[in-house]
Amino acid sequence: MTGASLVSNAMTPAERMPPPPIPLSIVTGFLGAGKTTLLNRLLNDPSFAGTAVIINEFGDIGLDHLLVEEADEGIVELSSGCLCCTVRGALVETLERLLRRLDNGRISALNRVVVETTGLADPAPVLHTVMMHPYLVQRFRLDGVVTLVDAVNGMATLDTHAEAVKQVAVADRIVVTKTDLIEGRGIPADLGARIAALNPGAPVLAAIQGNTDPALLVNCGLYDPETKTPDVRRWLNAEAFAVDGHHHHHDVNRHDDHIRAFSFSADRAISAAALEMFVDLLRSTQGASLLRLKAIVRTAEHPDRPLVLHGVQHVFHPPAVLPAWPDDDRSTRVVIIGRDLQEGYVRRLFDAFSDAPRPDTPDAAALTDNPLAIPGYPGK
Repeated sequence: MTGASLVSNAMTPAERMPPPPIPLSIVTGFLGAGKTTLLNRLLNDPSFAGTAVIINEFGDIGLDHLLVEEADEGIVELSSGCLCCTVRGALVETLERLLRRLDNGRISALNRVVVETTGLADPAPVLHTVMMHPYLVQRFRLDGVVTLVDAVNGMATLDTHAEAVKQVAVADRIVVTKTDLIEGRGIPADLGARIAALNPGAPVLAAIQGNTDPALLVNCGLYDPETKTPDVRRWLNAEAFAVDGHHHHHDVNRHDDHIRAFSFSADRAISAAALEMFVDLLRSTQGASLLRLKAIVRTAEHPDRPLVLHGVQHVFHPPAVLPAWPDDDRSTRVVIIGRDLQEGYVRRLFDAFSDAPRPDTPDAAALTDNPLAIPGYPGK
C-alpha cells in the first residue's frame, strides 16, 4: 500500500462490504518454546470450533486422536470442528484455498485462522503477507501476534538469537512456557523484566505444563469481541509505555540493547495530508527500525471520527475510521516499538507535520535543528 492511499482507503464500519473480515492470529516462538503443545490445545478446545490452524507439517502435531477425515488440498477436518492445514507453497495460496472452500460451502464455518510460524521465523513477513495482499486484506483482519518464550532457556535464547527478540517485540500476547520446570513455578524475574522492557504493552501469561486458557490468546485486536465496539484503551495500552522502558544494560552480546518502546500524545489535530506525509516519511526512512506502531489519531477534517493506524515495519494495515471517540480522551496517541529509532526524532517529526509550536526553542536552534532531518543521514 502506498503512502498516497493511507487515509483515502480508510473505511468506516458501515462502509465495509460483507462478509465481515475473519480474525487471523500469528503464533510464533523460538525452537522448543512449545508451539506444538499450544496448537494441540487449540485444536482440542470446543470453543475453537470453526478455527483453521495452518501449520508447517502435519507430522509436527499429533492428529490421530482428532482426525475425522482428510479432505483434498491438504486440509484435515477434525472432530473438534477445527480445520488443520499445511502451508503448501505460499501462505497466500493456503489462505485462498480456505476462502474458496468457505465460499462454495465445502466448509460450514471459518470463524478464525491461526498461523504457526517456524521457530526461526521473523513474524513480520507473515503479517505483511496479509496486510499487503489486496484481496486477503479485505477478507481477513489481523487479530494479533502470540509469542511463546521458554521459561527455562528464554534468557539464553534472547541473548543468542535476534529473531527471538523480534518475536517478543512485535507480540500482542506473550506466553511464558515451561514455568512448571522453574523453582516457584512462575515466570523468572529477570526474564519477566526483560520481556517488559522489550514490549511493555503486551500482557504476559504463564503456561504450566503447557496449559493456558486459549481464550486469552485471541481477541487482541481493536474491537471488543463481546460488544463488537472499539476498545482503544485496551488495544493501545499506552499507559504501559509511559513507564520508562530504557532500562538496558549495555552488553554488546544483547540483541535487544537498541530496542526501545515509547509513546506520545498530542492534543493538536493533524490534517489528513500531513498525516500521510508523516507516515510515508517515517516508514520509508525508518521502516526497518519501526518494529511496531499503533495509533489513534485526531484529524483536522474529522475531529469527531478518529483514525486508527497499525503498522509493522514499513507496511501499514489499511486504516480504520471509528464512528466516534470511544471515551472522553480525544487526543492523538501513538505507541511505538523500534530498534535504533530515536524517540525525540519521531516526536519532533510529528510535531512538525501537525504545526505544533516550539516556544522554548531558541531562534538559531530552531533554524539549524531541522525536525525533518533524518537521523543517520548526511548532515545529522
